[in-house]
Amino acid sequence: MTLFLLSLGLTLFGLGEALMIAAGFGVSPWLVLAEGMSQITGFSIGLTTFFISAMVLLLWIPLKQTPGLGTLLNALIIALVIDCSLPWLPSPQALFFMGLECLAGIVMVGFGSAIYLMAHLGPGPRDGLMTGLQRVTQYPIARVRTSIEIAVVMLGFFLGGTVGLGTLVFAFVIGPSVSAGLFVVSNLSSDDER
Repeated sequence: MTLFLLSLGLTLFGLGEALMIAAGFGVSPWLVLAEGMSQITGFSIGLTTFFISAMVLLLWIPLKQTPGLGTLLNALIIALVIDCSLPWLPSPQALFFMGLECLAGIVMVGFGSAIYLMAHLGPGPRDGLMTGLQRVTQYPIARVRTSIEIAVVMLGFFLGGTVGLGTLVFAFVIGPSVSAGLFVVSNLSSDDER
């Protein structure tokens, strides 16, 4: 059941990321980087996302972070779902529908995050980087996370990734989406136990 929850959460996360890409309204910080690198390498965004995850995992070594099964599946499943779902998703032309699709993607990423976090099978590559840097630097987690996200967006934008209104919306909506997802998932799991 735990592995199923992990896979479901990661699938929703990847589908949410793909919705943001298809919307063309701006993407999450790490997708900005993936898009930029994808334009340079010619690889698909999913494959580029996988390679970025692998590079981030290399940064875990000096931080003495230990990956779990969830860490490895995070890198693999999200990349696969992005590449497999993207060709089938609508790419609206009207600004309203672009924003709506982007918002749906952000909410889906939030709920997917909540589900895979409840599985407790290891943090995602980016989350482990954040917690490892926080432990080493002793800076507040919010400052570490914000610094990482800003650096990633700037690098991705420099490489040609898409920064748009959706990128800004992501910054404000992802936290509440994850919180709402955790609330729903924890209530569902407590109802199942009764």
